[in-house]
Amino acid sequence: MRVHYPRTPHLPWSPGVGADDVRAAGLSGLAGREVVVTEKLDGENTTMYPDGLHARSLDSAHHPSRAWIKALHGRIARRIPVGVRVCGENLYARHSIAYQDLESWFYLFSVWDGDHCLDWDRTVRFARRLGVPVPAVLWRGVFDERRLRALRLDTRRQEGYVVRTVDGFPRDEFGHRVAKWVRPAHVRTDEHWMLGPVVENGLSPAAALWQARSGALPGAAALLDAVGMTIADLTAPDTSAPDTSAPDASAASADAAGTSRRTETAVERAEAIVAEVSARLDLLGRSGDERLTGLLAALLHGAGRVRLMPRLVAPLGVPQARRVADLVGLHPGLHRPFPDEARRVGLTRLAAMADVGVLHAVAAAVLTGRDDAEAAEAREQVGWSELHADEAGLLTESPLEPLRAGLRQALADVAGTGAGRDVADRCWAEAREAYALGRIATPEEAVTLTWRWRSGDFPRLVVMTGPAGSGKSTFARALPGVDAVVSLDDLREARGSRADQRANPQVLRDGLHRLGALLADGATVVWDATALNRHQRSLVRAVADRYDALTTHAVLLVPGDLLARRNAERANPVPPAVLSAQLRRFSPPYPGEAHRTWYAGPDGQVGDVAGAIDDEIPADTRSGHADQ
Repeated sequence: MRVHYPRTPHLPWSPGVGADDVRAAGLSGLAGREVVVTEKLDGENTTMYPDGLHARSLDSAHHPSRAWIKALHGRIARRIPVGVRVCGENLYARHSIAYQDLESWFYLFSVWDGDHCLDWDRTVRFARRLGVPVPAVLWRGVFDERRLRALRLDTRRQEGYVVRTVDGFPRDEFGHRVAKWVRPAHVRTDEHWMLGPVVENGLSPAAALWQARSGALPGAAALLDAVGMTIADLTAPDTSAPDTSAPDASAASADAAGTSRRTETAVERAEAIVAEVSARLDLLGRSGDERLTGLLAALLHGAGRVRLMPRLVAPLGVPQARRVADLVGLHPGLHRPFPDEARRVGLTRLAAMADVGVLHAVAAAVLTGRDDAEAAEAREQVGWSELHADEAGLLTESPLEPLRAGLRQALADVAGTGAGRDVADRCWAEAREAYALGRIATPEEAVTLTWRWRSGDFPRLVVMTGPAGSGKSTFARALPGVDAVVSLDDLREARGSRADQRANPQVLRDGLHRLGALLADGATVVWDATALNRHQRSLVRAVADRYDALTTHAVLLVPGDLLARRNAERANPVPPAVLSAQLRRFSPPYPGEAHRTWYAGPDGQVGDVAGAIDDEIPADTRSGHADQ
């Protein structure tokens, strides 16, 4: 059954009310409720179903501006469940506002299951799985008329805003739960947009990312541009050793020609790799962020995990930057022989670190265009691994989710915030490892296995990880409930100088001894040191394991150029050569190296969690600012 989208009433202070518009009868449906305010976009209201779509009018006829939205629908319709409809704005054609930098020509703003509008957070998750964006959020909080009246928009570029309750609601409450503010004299053209020639609105480079999420196949160059990179980043020569030879014109010309040929070859191979991994991801049924993650990981497979992870935070956000970089770091492991008797354990552990299906797609796709013996051996290993993963049921999108969901439900009485969250996360980590080892197979067995940690009677350890200047000390100071911070810098200072690295072995021994004493007393401790690589972290983890501590890695992801600027402004900067050496040695932990992992961007905010029993970011891990 087709359903037209309800008319949205104007807020009492909206100046753009037309003769045929309606005003909100009151604000009682918003008062006292959490609301979200999003930008109102100047396009054509469009509703999509699994088997069709229409504009606001149920019998809307064909128009050239609707061709693109029909193509998008063809890509995403299979992911819209029967009985569900998605509503949004078709922005392909210019109306009264000439947009120049849209991320997509379609923005989704509500999802309806029958006559019920989903809550906002579920709407956002649904949109990302489809592979389409939602309008920009301008404000969120408990309804406050003064705050909304104080919102200032650039009315040359913005039509207005829409306020709705964060909670979902039935259709008959729409007029009380949703309202809009529209700029004065919104329509500023003499002719209706449908009567003139179609003029496309402009897209930003980021549109390639949403095209990839929705199932399209943007070119390799467009994907690279969207993340601030170029083909040259994939073909850059090693500049670690300076060239001291004398300049030679003919040599320079030959070098230029060689560079051009290498670039052309790199472009062709990049396009082939993207096409191959796209086909594999489509066979797996991956969409949204998972599809984009696989495409980018295959394209950037040679760029280096450590360099990629902080660099991708700005264009992708922390969660997707981390996932792309982890796939880049993990996929070569599938090219190498692995003992068959250990494959199930290894693959199950991998499932807690990455999407195993996408990982195999990337590992196979990056071999495209190679016909050497080494590539042939690697293809055989990937295929063999994929057969084992399929047999173990690990190629689905979230193979461990049934186990996690069952344990989460069983722990609902304790899994909240603070100590309850620690208990739930600890139980999930222990159950996850036991499942990988084949000791348990069901949520019921996981509940029995984890009973010993239900009391929460265990120490806690947070291990800071990141180069100097990444914000570790600031982050550590902002964490609540911490009994002690073991800082190697402080221990050096107590010996005479924070910068004196000569006594590092003794400082480390003193720090580990102090850590053990604190954990033995059941304390919550932060280890404040660089902890740059697995070996350094393993020394700390060994002490934590001795005292059965819940271990959390807190990883600070900051680009190298920003670290250099911060270091120069610090009261106690490390020598530039030391910082460079730290960046070369830095290898961020993968999920699974600790019971759980927090990943924070340059702003010091935790933007991603791994290993937790749910995907929520604990509010008390938000430090709010980074170390300068």
